[in-house]
Amino acid sequence: MASYTLKINSKTYTVEADPKMPLLWAIRDLAGLTGTKYGCGIAQCGACTVHMGGQPVRSCSIPVSVAAGKDLTTIEGLSADNTHPVQQAWIKEQVPQCGYCQSGQIMAATALLKKTPNPTDKDIDTAMQGHICRCGTYPRIRKAIKTASQIMNQKASAK
Repeated sequence: MASYTLKINSKTYTVEADPKMPLLWAIRDLAGLTGTKYGCGIAQCGACTVHMGGQPVRSCSIPVSVAAGKDLTTIEGLSADNTHPVQQAWIKEQVPQCGYCQSGQIMAATALLKKTPNPTDKDIDTAMQGHICRCGTYPRIRKAIKTASQIMNQKASAK
């Protein structure tokens, strides 16, 4: 066991963990932030997506020792009350059915929109590739990403 400092959602957590422990378990079990979900454990489904240094990563495959000292953002860090534009769009477009994959989907969409404010369908397909939704809400996810882009652009032009 070793001691690691994790900066998650601008808050510092000191955790005792095996260096090889997946970041996902440090976030969920040691920091108590359960919005990030376990899906497959092999970085194939995207349910565990968080941002590390602003980039989307699959937290089930990142050792806690690698994440120590880096800025991490989980679904809880986007907003405390679902006011982030991507969350607003997800609600408006009624994306979730079971909802299990949605935190990972939202985190991937947020990273996409930060990099590409006006994404094409191809941009969306590329960014969301490998994010599995067992309920098949892909058309609504695409629509929500476009809605979030509009919300963000409206807010930017209002400034």
